[in-house]
Amino acid sequence: MRHFLRGPLRAMVVVLLAASCGGGGYNSPPRNLDDACALVRERPEYFRAFKRTERKWGVPVHVQMATIHQESKFDGDARTPFRYSLGVIPIGRQSSAFGYSQALDGTWEEYQDGHGGRRTRRDRIDDATDFMGWYMRQTRDSLGIPLTDARNQYLAYHEGRTGYARGSYNQKAWLVRVADKVDQRSRMYQAQLVRCR
Repeated sequence: MRHFLRGPLRAMVVVLLAASCGGGGYNSPPRNLDDACALVRERPEYFRAFKRTERKWGVPVHVQMATIHQESKFDGDARTPFRYSLGVIPIGRQSSAFGYSQALDGTWEEYQDGHGGRRTRRDRIDDATDFMGWYMRQTRDSLGIPLTDARNQYLAYHEGRTGYARGSYNQKAWLVRVADKVDQRSRMYQAQLVRCR
């Protein structure tokens, strides 16, 4: 077989093998999640997806970035942890949340039926950001939460619009702290993006 792999064909096989064996797949998180400029330099396709969603739905780039950071740390394959019976027997995941946006199965299907189409996937950044824009625009329209309000958009994103309207987050001090962190990160990303453009 060795004599068949000569010249350009051999080089192509070597490149394909290296790509398949090397770490850092497409869905793996960027290296520096605390520097918006470094993040978009490393993953320009992310920034293009954020900008498309901002133009289409009005959700600012920094709000999308802070929400995705909280939900998945920019890991396209992120899933919720397993639950265990008797402390050792896995009985399934905590929820069906998956991908960059951590959308639940039912909410993702609603997005697919109403806007996204059946070919959309939660582990593709373009689809995940479009989903987020779609969801947050509906939140603004139904609850009046501005698209620039990362804190309350995140609370409604986490709790669902019905839960947010009932104030379910008020009984979850941990969630309010998380939402405050999302807001702080959103402001940090916003300031960084202004400097690096």
